[in-house]
Amino acid sequence: MDDKFQVFPQPLRPISSPTATRSQGGARAVDGPSFDSLLAAKLGNGQGVQFSRHALQRMESRGIRFGPAELARVNQAVEQLGAKGGKDSLVLLDETALVVSVKNKTVVTVVDRSSLAGNVFTNIDSAIIA
Repeated sequence: MDDKFQVFPQPLRPISSPTATRSQGGARAVDGPSFDSLLAAKLGNGQGVQFSRHALQRMESRGIRFGPAELARVNQAVEQLGAKGGKDSLVLLDETALVVSVKNKTVVTVVDRSSLAGNVFTNIDSAIIA
């Protein structure tokens, strides 16, 4: 049995429709937002602090409202806390206290002046007066 056979290599081709369009980089053209824009949106893209559901409920029940100037001060305070290594912090803003997760840039709870008396803030590692 000296039968020999030969294998002729075939070129590799992508499994796709022959009408798929290709951009200059070789990737398929896709409609919709780019990966970079989706990632930036998920990461917050430098946006300001957000409020947890609990914090929003406290603000509504206590009649607490923040204007653009107060929000800017809170954002600046959170940036300073992050630069100093703060993780869970107390932000004192005028007559309001906010407990903030610095890593997540999220206000966890909000307490007004009338509710501050006798309150004990636990599980915080830093505080700032904004």
